[in-house]
Amino acid sequence: MDMRPLRHFLSLTETLHFGRASEACHVSPSTLSRSVRQLEATLGVVLFERDNRHVALTPQGRFFQNYARDALEQWDTVRQTLMEESKELTGEISIYCSVTASYSFLYDLLSEFRQRHPRIELKLHTGDPADSLARIQAGEEDMAIAPRPRQLPDSLAFKPMTTSPLVFIAPRSHAAWIPPTPEVPTPAQWRNVPMILSESGLAREHCDTWFKALGVTPQIYAQVAGNEAIVSMVGLGFGVGVVPRIVLDNSPLFDRIRVLPVKPELPHYDVGLCVSQRRLKSPLIRALWAEI
Repeated sequence: MDMRPLRHFLSLTETLHFGRASEACHVSPSTLSRSVRQLEATLGVVLFERDNRHVALTPQGRFFQNYARDALEQWDTVRQTLMEESKELTGEISIYCSVTASYSFLYDLLSEFRQRHPRIELKLHTGDPADSLARIQAGEEDMAIAPRPRQLPDSLAFKPMTTSPLVFIAPRSHAAWIPPTPEVPTPAQWRNVPMILSESGLAREHCDTWFKALGVTPQIYAQVAGNEAIVSMVGLGFGVGVVPRIVLDNSPLFDRIRVLPVKPELPHYDVGLCVSQRRLKSPLIRALWAEI
């Protein structure tokens, strides 16, 4: 069975760009375009609205996107179950994580796994950990190394890997706006501090709760995607940030940063492997899940 047209279609739905999708699928743009046209001819509908500048899914394309994901998942599960019986797994697993997680956890997670399952291809995508769960739930990734949310959706499974405190960080150089006694915070000390915070995610939620308890609306200097960017901006002296301690400890800018001994401390940050419950039916996913 040739499932490549469905894979080509899904790649294009994720990138909405024929060039990037064709690179991801290792085919030429003309081959990808022909594959999509054949699907549209078979279904009798237009899946994408496209012109020289834009590509967008039609309502029919969004409907077919759900079918294509389910069909590929079921096909992979059947194929992998048959391979599992022959004691050799082959296929592809996509993993999403932050840059820090990629060099903090992946070696320990994957080194022995690669030796046991050399025919499994691993695809790594890096980005903001705040996007992890949404990418898993949307079917864009198989697994993610992510912080555990306050309320884990029933559709997801989470296995912890480590715990890291959330810390307030400031530049080592002197700045008048750095609170002089962070261990005894007062509204007056924090009201005019330029804050560099995540756009969304668990760290932002805990930070917002901390400021609310202090009775202060934080002065936001910048909202960024990714904890590594927060460390960079704090190191340059733009403000105070909040990041997991593990990000700071692994940063090349560690020597330019200091941790503020803020009280009360922010909650700890539980980091682990996250996957949708239905993907755990896949022998490939179960094999990697068992590594932890």
